[in-house]
Amino acid sequence: MNRSANRVAPARRAGALSAFHLAFVRAGALAFTWILACAGVPACAAAAANAQDRLNRPPEDDVVYFVLPDRFENADPANDRGGVAGGRLDHGFDPTDRGFYTGGDLRGLTDRLDYIEGLGVTAIWLAPIYRNKPVQGPPGDESAGYHGYWITDFTTVDPHFGTEADFKAFVDAAHARGIKVILDIVTNHSADIIKYRECHDAAAPDRNWETQGCAYRPLADYPYATRGGPRGEAINPGFMGDAAEFQTTDNFDKLVDPGFAYTPFIPAGDEDVKRPAWLNDMRYYHNRGDSEWRGESSLYGDFAGLDDLFTAHPRVVEGFIDIYKDWITRYGIDGFRIDTVKHVNPEFWRAFSPAILSHAADLGIAQFYMFGEVYDSDPGALARFTRVDRLPAVLDFAFQAAVREVVADGAPAIRLAKVFAGDVLYEGGEARARRLPVFIGNHDMGRFAMFVREANPDASDAELVDRVALGHAMMFFLRGVPVIYYGDEQGFNGDEGDKASRETMFAGKVADFNDNDLIGTDATTGAANFDRRHPLYRAIADMSRLYRRHEPLRRGRQIVRMAENDGGIIAVSRLGETGGEYLVVFNAENRTREAQIAVDPRSSSWRSVYGRCAQRSDAPGSVSVSVPALGHVICRSNEWASGEWEADERGAGE
Repeated sequence: MNRSANRVAPARRAGALSAFHLAFVRAGALAFTWILACAGVPACAAAAANAQDRLNRPPEDDVVYFVLPDRFENADPANDRGGVAGGRLDHGFDPTDRGFYTGGDLRGLTDRLDYIEGLGVTAIWLAPIYRNKPVQGPPGDESAGYHGYWITDFTTVDPHFGTEADFKAFVDAAHARGIKVILDIVTNHSADIIKYRECHDAAAPDRNWETQGCAYRPLADYPYATRGGPRGEAINPGFMGDAAEFQTTDNFDKLVDPGFAYTPFIPAGDEDVKRPAWLNDMRYYHNRGDSEWRGESSLYGDFAGLDDLFTAHPRVVEGFIDIYKDWITRYGIDGFRIDTVKHVNPEFWRAFSPAILSHAADLGIAQFYMFGEVYDSDPGALARFTRVDRLPAVLDFAFQAAVREVVADGAPAIRLAKVFAGDVLYEGGEARARRLPVFIGNHDMGRFAMFVREANPDASDAELVDRVALGHAMMFFLRGVPVIYYGDEQGFNGDEGDKASRETMFAGKVADFNDNDLIGTDATTGAANFDRRHPLYRAIADMSRLYRRHEPLRRGRQIVRMAENDGGIIAVSRLGETGGEYLVVFNAENRTREAQIAVDPRSSSWRSVYGRCAQRSDAPGSVSVSVPALGHVICRSNEWASGEWEADERGAGE
């Protein structure tokens, strides 16, 4: 998350799913047993089958849809102000301002599950839904917590989005369709509640926080053992600091005074605003001022003023494990996307990840999908978090950067091959890399269509659609788990990143959104955009069908066959676990390209899966392909596929 900015048919049908009762009963060693009382209703039996498929389905088989609840659909205007009285700076609702709540809610998501499912989506990743501080920021630069990352209560749903019952109804409705629910979680920080006397007091000599923030105060200059510097009053006797060997309860019991760097305080009226209650204790925060985004401040500093939690503290580790276990227990959540991973110490993740995965498995969710946000395009930097921090997966920012450079900017295709060459760096190597969530744009950096338009200002609308579709095809058919950013399927493009890339799907009133020239359509965000005939919606839905139908396109080992040093052709083979080869060739140039591609010598004849393929190889180990401008082809060999693979494909259907 970027904190630089104050950052169609209902699923439950009468007479069908109303007869469907789905519950978990806890038994034995924290194991869940399904109870399915279907009362002879066919739709219920289908829902039961979908539920079992969801629990058994590995992440590689999923298509993820990332959505901000506030920006998707407003089904209940009564919750727009979150139950808070006053004006926009009190409740945070202003549908004309892109930095405030606009009205979307959980009931709206439930009502639009048909639309989401129509894309071929099998997992929905929700931006944080927890109760947020409605508004924060210095005077004149206020913004609202519509994005969900300014949390005060980690245990409940923000009333702007609805109620806990609304969330349960959404999860149950998604699960009945076999769609997983992935929650965005935060452990690095809470909302900005804690203040510093030296910075925020009206009489403070350095009172410049409104324009410059509160300067970071380093460990060496402001040790834990003294107040206000090395020569200050002695405090916290016996506390040995937070190095890995000292991260024990006995040591941290000696950290009793949080005033080693700044003098922190909580403004009157906010003393008990956070939940669980332990979060109101200032000892559980670093209290060192704003991060400088480098060095030690990246771990200890406040992320744009947000209260940075002391994640080396055993009480904080235990507290967050309990918080997020409870969300899994109460709702049967299928996965977590973890915010701001690189700003938390590795020891925290080495405790948190196995505890969460074990808890989910005990509840019958063996395929729990957990991945972290590490905003870095270096594959080595990303891989470190699967080795040192022991996270199961990280969002593949390296993939995003390479697709942008090749498809939008015209960089040679070798750029993608260099990313894949780094797959061996991940814990588990290439097999682990296949589990990385891959994406081409998001709510922080901006939309892929924006990158394409910026790099190709004279391109026709048709060319823009083709380039955006090609980026999505790479996301689907190169290794990794595809993540669609909501609205991309409707040609949303935004003006820039962050707040400008978070448009409303329902009819919106934000002028900065409504003047955007969407691609592939004459529509604007001033009207609802749930058009299943949009060329990008149809293209992505078709990709999802192919992805679902052909297992090696989801799970197959990837071999780069060609990646041009001075052109836009990249070709890969995806190999079935028990044999067989799919050849996938992409052309990022605006002209048809012919190429000779190396393949497995056992692949001598081919059939077309997408586009036109040669029927036979030209020689053992070599086949010629013709790839349309800004297009791709998928060819499947007729040889050496197992009988199990053949049966799987015949049974999948479209």
